[in-house]
Amino acid sequence: MSVSARAAARRLKWTDDNDIQLLCNGVAFFPALCAAIDAAQESVHLETYMFELDEVGETVLAALARAAERGVRVRVVLDGFGCARSAPAIEARVAAMGGQFRVYRPEPRHLAWLVPSRRRLRRLHRKITTVDGKIAFVGGINIIDDFNTGEPPQPDAPRGKPRYDYSLRVCGSLVAHAVHAQDLLWVRMNLARLRRHPAEWRTLRLTPPATPQGEPCGATRAALMLRDNVRHRKTIEAAYLRAIASARRDIVIANAYFFPGLEFRQALSRAVARGVRVRLLLQGKVEYRMQYHATRALYDELLRAGMEIYEYMPSHLHAKVAVIDDWATVGSSNLDPFSLLLAREANILVDDPAFARNLLDSLEKTMASGGQRVELRAYGKRGWLHRLVDAASHVMLRIGVALTGKGTEY
Repeated sequence: MSVSARAAARRLKWTDDNDIQLLCNGVAFFPALCAAIDAAQESVHLETYMFELDEVGETVLAALARAAERGVRVRVVLDGFGCARSAPAIEARVAAMGGQFRVYRPEPRHLAWLVPSRRRLRRLHRKITTVDGKIAFVGGINIIDDFNTGEPPQPDAPRGKPRYDYSLRVCGSLVAHAVHAQDLLWVRMNLARLRRHPAEWRTLRLTPPATPQGEPCGATRAALMLRDNVRHRKTIEAAYLRAIASARRDIVIANAYFFPGLEFRQALSRAVARGVRVRLLLQGKVEYRMQYHATRALYDELLRAGMEIYEYMPSHLHAKVAVIDDWATVGSSNLDPFSLLLAREANILVDDPAFARNLLDSLEKTMASGGQRVELRAYGKRGWLHRLVDAASHVMLRIGVALTGKGTEY
């Protein structure tokens, strides 16, 4: 691990008094989110990459409107690319309820969007909602109906199978760190407004929180991991690498877009050589073709190293989670160049055997019921066209990485 990565891992601020609930899919996440918003008394601050005006989006907007009617301060921050179509309508709705709204890096207008720019790739991909500074939701689930996948109805699933994803509901000192992260970004996006309305500075938490904060909610040890393009470039990747290097039993990674760098892949191979069982749950249903085929180009290397690969077949895999012995993480960060080199991300790192066991049980049930294991022999027999597409996608993705100046790492 590089010196900068080791330093990033050491910067984690651990809190020991948290209650953390694992929420699998929108069926668990959205009711919990709306219940927290409906109970809000002071503030709701929501950041997300995608916010669609479907049934789920309307439900969340209605909860925000009810909160605003009670006098709760409502802030919504959306990504300019992920919400390029929906942002204008949502902005009007939030303004009508008296809330505050910002778009992170709006897409250029007219023909300007045809001009390539690395800046446009630096997206707000994290999904964080804080309520009253006491509850936080952090994970990988966007504000979108996760049954909206195009999957056909099935006898046991009339609406088809939902996207497979996770989020966390957190109570405890860790929430203050989530609020701090949101407030720092809000200041960056609102300097002009804050100069005109200096009283609003008092509502922001701009200094790192001292812990513990408030009454303890539980006894779970956890840390908020951020990725940005200033101080936290390597934090999430470094935490993974440290955990992989110390693993002794199990590594299970479920990741929607899996294209990690050479150092990461070598760390996994060394873990297998030590006798660690490494299992990867990856996409089986194609969502974005280039990423899907570029990942499959890595299968030969991974399988020959002794890793087990399972492709999730019931629907689209959107999870970004991992269990490494008693260490677990849930969040927004994929293990690909977009998340590890460019985007703003947020994961929660949990150091708790009971939580790790709970997430591992969930992943193992999913692999058993919906995972299709990839065998090296069958993979090697795929046709020449599949091989060509995989190789071409791999090359194209590496070219894209080279434009970031990190081509040698992949």
